[in-house]
Amino acid sequence: MARLTAASVKAAKEPGRYGDGEGLYLVIGKRGGKSWVVRVQKDGRRRDIGIGSASKVPLKLARERASEVREKIERGIDPVAERARAAGIPTFSDAVKAVHAENAPNWKNPKHSAQWINTLETYAVPTLGNRSVADVDAAAVRDCLAAIWLEKPETARRLRQRINTVIDWAVGKGYRDAALALPVIDKALPRQRAKTKHHAALPYSELPQFMGKLRETESMGRLALEAAILTAARSGEVRLMTWSELDLEAATWTVPAERMKAGREHVVPLSPQAVALFEGMEPHRREYTDLVFPGQKRGKPLSDMTLTKALRDMGVGVTAHGFRSTFRDWVGEQTNWPSDLAEAALAHVVSDKTVAAYQRGTMLEKRRQLMNVWAAYCVGSADGRILKLVAN
Repeated sequence: MARLTAASVKAAKEPGRYGDGEGLYLVIGKRGGKSWVVRVQKDGRRRDIGIGSASKVPLKLARERASEVREKIERGIDPVAERARAAGIPTFSDAVKAVHAENAPNWKNPKHSAQWINTLETYAVPTLGNRSVADVDAAAVRDCLAAIWLEKPETARRLRQRINTVIDWAVGKGYRDAALALPVIDKALPRQRAKTKHHAALPYSELPQFMGKLRETESMGRLALEAAILTAARSGEVRLMTWSELDLEAATWTVPAERMKAGREHVVPLSPQAVALFEGMEPHRREYTDLVFPGQKRGKPLSDMTLTKALRDMGVGVTAHGFRSTFRDWVGEQTNWPSDLAEAALAHVVSDKTVAAYQRGTMLEKRRQLMNVWAAYCVGSADGRILKLVAN
């Protein structure tokens, strides 16, 4: 490539790009305006960075500025963000912190506040953080989201919303002229699989009041429903429960592998409230069956519709299975117990090593502590107050 000369720069009139070598270009616009840009590439990402108007910056100075830009890029310094800071425009990273600081006092849940900024710092700041918030465009956001769009779809959707909140804040502050072109970004991302339809669940804040109402009338269906809630078990596992599976002295319920969805034996530590419930079931025990919750037909278990009817009679538009979601939300939002512990309590499929650990010894006792506090929360308040619970 032939290098430019001062004379050729002055003589050039045709719109286009004229290379000088080492990434420096003279750019002539459609209206004849001339400017300098330097093309740089770092970590597989190519960018054009403007370094001044050709009418004010001579060729020699343009080469010097281009060299400075390349040197800064190699040292990990973003010249555009550096200039933006000097002009009072924050980087995306600084904008994230500013938006968080402004909104955090209005967020009632400290965990949500922490999750909001952690999501951005984990998935957006590493790629967008050093950019001026004015220069974060649709292409950059699309690439940022694409990295986790299929692998972590729910997290990616939250990240999209939170990045957009930061950019909208920048528009409102006058740091940039336009919001993100979200429709363009969405169309440029691969299609995510349809979300799984979840069972209707009761918000955990309403559960103590619900439990009080549930206990107002005693029936086989209501007792089975209470057992399902206190143990966070599937309704089918509760309906087929047998007395031989219960050890009320040890406060455990051992569900055999053939009745478990994952095909593994599952030990459920029973809270004092659950033990008291089963002790209270003794008068209902039938001589002809080992079922804890027998149905109306001799030797048959309680039907799933019996639990559904109990909920309908109470005027609650949720499902029995949905109380497992209620439990999971409560653990995630109101306690500090690890997610693996909650997944083990729900008998969800996790690694064999994790399952084995949580079925015995000290880990089983940790599950017992969790279920004891869960049961206390369920029955401990008739007015629906939310208790902030922290695992020791």
